[in-house]
Amino acid sequence: MSDGKIGRRFFEERIRPNLGADRSDVTLGPAHGCDFGVIAPNAVQGAEESPAVVVATDPISMLPALGFERAGRFALHIALSDVAVSGIAPSHLSIAFALPTTFDDDDFASIWRAISEECGRLDIAVTTGHTARYPGATLPWVGAATVLGIGDPERIVRPDGARPGDRLVVTRGPAVEATGLFASLFPEALSDLDPETVAVAAERLDDVRLVEDALAAAAAGEVHAMHDATEGGLLGALHETAGASGVRFEIERDAVPVSEGVEPVCQALGMAPWRATTSGTLLASVAPADAERVVETLRARDTPAAVVGTVERGAGVAIDGEETSPPDGDASWPVYAELSGAEAGSG
Repeated sequence: MSDGKIGRRFFEERIRPNLGADRSDVTLGPAHGCDFGVIAPNAVQGAEESPAVVVATDPISMLPALGFERAGRFALHIALSDVAVSGIAPSHLSIAFALPTTFDDDDFASIWRAISEECGRLDIAVTTGHTARYPGATLPWVGAATVLGIGDPERIVRPDGARPGDRLVVTRGPAVEATGLFASLFPEALSDLDPETVAVAAERLDDVRLVEDALAAAAAGEVHAMHDATEGGLLGALHETAGASGVRFEIERDAVPVSEGVEPVCQALGMAPWRATTSGTLLASVAPADAERVVETLRARDTPAAVVGTVERGAGVAIDGEETSPPDGDASWPVYAELSGAEAGSG
């Protein structure tokens, strides 16, 4: 098994056959390329339809070099996005921290305050959790969060729901997250670029906020599937959504938005933008009659968005008519390893 998220084959061979009890109240269980699961609490009793619970879990990555409040907001939004792409608003948060023994109380208080304030802004309640220091715990991976959303089961946008004939809408474009992270954490590695370009690129980290975009898109029209382009980048998200839905995506490269600062940073770091993690970039499969309205709604929020392709019968992802393969890893991982190693060595 390679670093990062597991591939489809590993999932099908090792995880899918071992999912515990087969309960009738789980209406959407684990599937490769699907961000969330769905529980219908009354299904087991055969009662009339009631609100469904959308649930997702993500690791918590904490990067103090961003500043503790900014790091807290960044970590939170990574977790919230996987529920938001269901079209149901995240409403409850359970979060666990396994911190290094040297982690400072005041620093953690700054992180927690930022998480609480952002949850308050989005009407999300922290319902339970766990916080502790443990020998052997190391940054940046310091825990996990589970997010719940409660809503009408008929309004859930399934991650495997893309249909032939749909139009594909993409926001923000490739490598937004990776660009923002590297420009924020390692500006010295971008010394060949104009300082203003680096500053703009660092602002991309603040675009890693998918919740309100996803909810706005779902409310604007008939959206059949949504996905957050995380590990594996935009190319990975395209393959995951097409594979989960059993369809083929035809993409026009020049139609895809590219956020300011992404191209120069990716070129300077030798990072393939379409395969670099880009949480905050939304991929949506939309009924053709509603695609432009969804785009206009997102643009009214100052979110770059465009129709970039179509859903066809078949399988796979073609870009400008050329077949592509799913990424075998995330292009940002080796870059981060090199940059963080260089930083450690310089000290």
